[in-house]
Amino acid sequence: MGLLLLLTSTLLSSYFLPGSVVNAQSLFSIRDITLSIEPRNDVTRDTNVTLRCKATVNFGSEALSRVYTIYKDSNTVYTKTSSTSEDLLYPLSEARVSNTGKYTCKINIEGKQITSRAKKLTVTGLSKPVLHLNKGVVTEGEEITAKCTAPGETGSFYFYFYEDSTDILDKQVNSNQAEAKLHFSSAGIHRIHCAYTVLITPDSFKSEESNTVTVSVKEHPVNAVLEILPQSKIYEGDQLFISCSVRNALHTFKSSHLYLSRGNQLLSRGDTKVNHSSVALAKDPGEFECRLEMGDVVKFDTKTISVTELFAVPTLTMSPAEVFQREYMTLTCKSESSASEKLDREELTYTLDPPGSRLISKGTGIFSGSAFLYDFNYTCVAQAKGIVKHSETLTVRPKVPVSTPKISVVGSAVLGQPFQILCQSDNGSLPINYTLLKGFDQLSTTIVKQPFQHALFTLSINKPDEISKFMCEAKNRNKEAPLSKRLNATVIVPLTHPILTVIPDLPDISEGDDLFLICGVKGSPPVTFKWYRVGNEQPLYTTTSNKNNTDYQVHSLSKEHSGVYYCEAVNHANNVSSDHVTIEVRLALWKKVLIGGFCLLAVSVLVVVCVLCFRSKRGKSTEAAAELSVKPASPKSDDSLTVTLTHDTEVYNAATVRVGGAAVSVWSERPPEEANDEESSMVSNEPDVEYTEVVHPRPVDPARVPLRKGTDTVYSELQNSPHGAADHHDYQGSVEYAELNSEQPEINSYGLEVNNHQDLPVPVD
Repeated sequence: MGLLLLLTSTLLSSYFLPGSVVNAQSLFSIRDITLSIEPRNDVTRDTNVTLRCKATVNFGSEALSRVYTIYKDSNTVYTKTSSTSEDLLYPLSEARVSNTGKYTCKINIEGKQITSRAKKLTVTGLSKPVLHLNKGVVTEGEEITAKCTAPGETGSFYFYFYEDSTDILDKQVNSNQAEAKLHFSSAGIHRIHCAYTVLITPDSFKSEESNTVTVSVKEHPVNAVLEILPQSKIYEGDQLFISCSVRNALHTFKSSHLYLSRGNQLLSRGDTKVNHSSVALAKDPGEFECRLEMGDVVKFDTKTISVTELFAVPTLTMSPAEVFQREYMTLTCKSESSASEKLDREELTYTLDPPGSRLISKGTGIFSGSAFLYDFNYTCVAQAKGIVKHSETLTVRPKVPVSTPKISVVGSAVLGQPFQILCQSDNGSLPINYTLLKGFDQLSTTIVKQPFQHALFTLSINKPDEISKFMCEAKNRNKEAPLSKRLNATVIVPLTHPILTVIPDLPDISEGDDLFLICGVKGSPPVTFKWYRVGNEQPLYTTTSNKNNTDYQVHSLSKEHSGVYYCEAVNHANNVSSDHVTIEVRLALWKKVLIGGFCLLAVSVLVVVCVLCFRSKRGKSTEAAAELSVKPASPKSDDSLTVTLTHDTEVYNAATVRVGGAAVSVWSERPPEEANDEESSMVSNEPDVEYTEVVHPRPVDPARVPLRKGTDTVYSELQNSPHGAADHHDYQGSVEYAELNSEQPEINSYGLEVNNHQDLPVPVD
């Protein structure tokens, strides 16, 4: 005892020595973990497979507790705790298909864990199933047990049981075997086999078929018996007697049921015997069945009978095939065949249904009368020996006679361009034939077969009055067709010959005037007129008129209105433009007068200035002429003085005056004189010029010599011949001036008195 206490004390003292750490955390690091499948990932059945989980861990000198977990498809299949660093091995001996799946490995050390990547194992090959039956020979309705086994397989299974390759039962279990209770309802040899499927989510693997087991099923002595009378040829209307009963009934069956049916129609039911009677009809199914059910045992007996028609189903026809409202029609009801050996023709009667059809019977199966205004359904009823048969329903649809058609133009009719004419009747059964006529000549025919179809005709005309020659004819039966009225429509004549007229005339357009631009065309109104000025895209004015011309007025013209104008006309057929007209707005009249006045005033001022200037120059010339001495000079004996008036005769004649009742011309020849030496010495080659002033009374006819009022002065330029002889032909360019005084001139006995004049010489016009 003392020794034990000493040992305990020693251990405790060594455990609690100073400097020691209790439950100190170990130092380690999990670097990686991998999972591998040996010998390979894809193997066959019965192969030994090993899953190797290898973890790489860094740690100190102390051993670590490692917890390994193997997962298959996220479900835990194996767990092991190890303190060594060796790999974890998970063996799968004799692998099965159920081992197929995705595997992962996880390691956990002191709460730190890491999981490997998934690896998939695939195992192929299933064992052959084995089928076993508890009995090999049974009677109808007797139960047997079938057992199907999948040797050596594991997992979740679906088992299938087959009878002669027909699947008769399925069963799902979690073990490798399944049992099924089977019943056989018919006698004979039955072959049974099975198969199974291993369920591996999400896949499944099916095995091969098992061995086949043969079952011999003996017929049950109990039978169903079906009897039908009469057994000979059966006609419609004959009475049928049918019985369904059980033969060799056994008391071993506590419950049995009989069912009598014809086709799918159940006629009667009972326990031991069933009877049924009916009238034979050709339209009814001819197959009867007597069925006996005793638990899982089913017995049945079937018979088929043939019923001969007493008469055929009647047919109802109409004549004519198409009938119009209120027209006469005939309906005929007739059976194509009948059993003459069983039925007389007089026994077969026909009637119409419904009775109120208003058709009168004209004989056996013949009914006549007028068609209704609406659709009506007729049915023929044939009857004999209690057998009634109805024909198929005949629907009589009386056709509506076509009404008088209407003719119209679609859109508008433009002269020379294609347009469409529509022919249409408000009433009438389809199809309807529409014919377009011009006058009474047929142009074209269109058949309207659909409700929304239209009879359209495309044509063109060259004269407006042609439009009224068109008519339309509608026809839907073999009778006279109604005719429409003549087409009444407006023909649009395209616009032509556009003319822009300007008032006032172009040369007379002045500022302040009112301008009228009249646009006229030939064609059908209404016409939309537009006036344009070149340079402006928008019209100056737009108006619509029912006339072929209209005007655009511009008030109070100014120079800004000058430009090039034109007009455009538009109707429903086309649009045309006139030629361009250039308009120039001239100055107003008062401006012209004002400018003319200013011009005249300027000219007058200029003339006055010129006259004043001219007079100023003439005054200076007169003063110079006054210094000249005008007196008679005697020419030399060989000189002659020629006096020439270079102006017209009237002026020359006007220079003739009367002295003492005798006419004396102021243009006279000087008497020849002897020239003195002094004068001779002064003779030069230039002709001598002398000015003579002659005063004479005013002429009687002032119109012949228009002289100014007051004193008129005429200056004569006298040229002396250098040779002293008067030669009129040598001096044609001489100029003579004469000043005529309106006062009575003074004349001395020797000649004219010469007076000096201070004015400048003025040429006589």
